[in-house]
Amino acid sequence: MNVVKIHTDGACSGNQNKDNVGGWGALLEYGPHLKEIYGGEINTTNNRMEMKALLKAMEALKKDDLNIYVFSDSSYLMNCFREKWYEKWLKNNWTTSNKTPVENQDLWEQLITHIEKHRINFFRIKGHLNLDHPNTDINKWYQKFVSWNGNFFNKSEFVEIVKMNHRADELANKGICENKKI
Repeated sequence: MNVVKIHTDGACSGNQNKDNVGGWGALLEYGPHLKEIYGGEINTTNNRMEMKALLKAMEALKKDDLNIYVFSDSSYLMNCFREKWYEKWLKNNWTTSNKTPVENQDLWEQLITHIEKHRINFFRIKGHLNLDHPNTDINKWYQKFVSWNGNFFNKSEFVEIVKMNHRADELANKGICENKKI
């Protein structure tokens, strides 16, 4: 089965402050092909940048009805799609279980439109995991990854997924840096 792998990350310098800069990065893998995209915005949040990374990756796809694996360190993003929060939001006219408006509705609506066009598995990855550090127990983190996602990937594949997450983070930070100059 041919699978498009999408690795995303978002970042925000000064998150929750009035004047902040956010960035997003995504990598799209299909067989030997790799495409890197990134960007940024001012006056945003980390969650919006996490969402924007996936949205921009989905917009970069040229076809519908694809098999896709999405990897992200954003619990917010992963839980929404894995636990189908959005189905309840739609049913409740974009309000949460606490009867408050869903934050980032504009981006969720766009993402849902893209998500529904494909067959997607969402995989959560630990962000900023330094596998090269001598005190990092790779086996422990691999087991954590398996506990979150199931036994889809072996340990060497997990190591590659972590490396791609680092690259997505680098791209998000590049988006921040370029927007700080504006």
